[in-house]
Amino acid sequence: MKNILVVNYSQSGQLNEIIDQFLKPFDPETVERLEIFPAKPFVFPWTSDEFFDKMPECVQEDVIELRPLHFGAEKYDLIVLGYQPWFLSPSLPVTSLLKNEAFKRVASGGTPIMTVIGGRNMWLNSQESIKKLIAEAGGKLVGNIPLMDRVSNLVSAVTILHWMLTGRKDKKWGIFPKPGVSDEDIRSASRFGAIVKQAYDNRNYAGLQKEIMATGLITIPTDILFIEGRAKKLFRIWANLIKTKGTTPEKRKRLVGFFKYYLLVALFMVAPVLVTAYRLLIAPFAANAIKKKKEYFCGVETKS
Repeated sequence: MKNILVVNYSQSGQLNEIIDQFLKPFDPETVERLEIFPAKPFVFPWTSDEFFDKMPECVQEDVIELRPLHFGAEKYDLIVLGYQPWFLSPSLPVTSLLKNEAFKRVASGGTPIMTVIGGRNMWLNSQESIKKLIAEAGGKLVGNIPLMDRVSNLVSAVTILHWMLTGRKDKKWGIFPKPGVSDEDIRSASRFGAIVKQAYDNRNYAGLQKEIMATGLITIPTDILFIEGRAKKLFRIWANLIKTKGTTPEKRKRLVGFFKYYLLVALFMVAPVLVTAYRLLIAPFAANAIKKKKEYFCGVETKS
């Protein structure tokens, strides 16, 4: 009997690889695998204009039309949700899934839901949105496994743009590291899968996230904590501006272009200065507050 639903959206295929590894400890006979697709597929590789044009709807958590969803059961003992963050928010297909009435029916009643993230390096804000959407769907978040690109923020920004805009997961100019989650970390997903399977076998998820964190494989760099604490607010301002003032295709394209160059300047010029100042002037005196924030984001509880 297939009583575990595993559902995800993967544009590049990386998240599918992660999910494949995660599922290795599970009996295939218990798993129903469902990959979701937009009714109107996104292009891959992206063009620069198309990539940045998705920001407003991502940040405002709008819904897009998905291909019809077909669930093999009315209820599941566990749902595994794989997703990527886009612009510090859940990807549009995953937001749409969590707001879909058919999905809400299978998630309702406190169904345990496990999230698996594959992304660049920023997932804190997107997971906060996922927590809220899961609760609104009637599910219960029991664990989260974020697998990220471990290179520095600026280097990963260069490599991910290379991958997304060319479709090639190789070393840019032969000198940058390969983009995305490393092969080693992708393989580590099977170790997490074994931990989740044990909780599933016991039907007890109370200490699951603590066991996941005890592996030592998941960390939040302090720089990322600092950047994410501020960037989402700015993204919301830009999203609202583009949605309200971009009333024609020409106006929207112009505003999206302004956002793109703003983001590049903020990422490569402003953020390094602010992060350096934060490291020197604030972080040494805020160790306890930083620790508590990291513990919160690494958990499954929502802010009260």
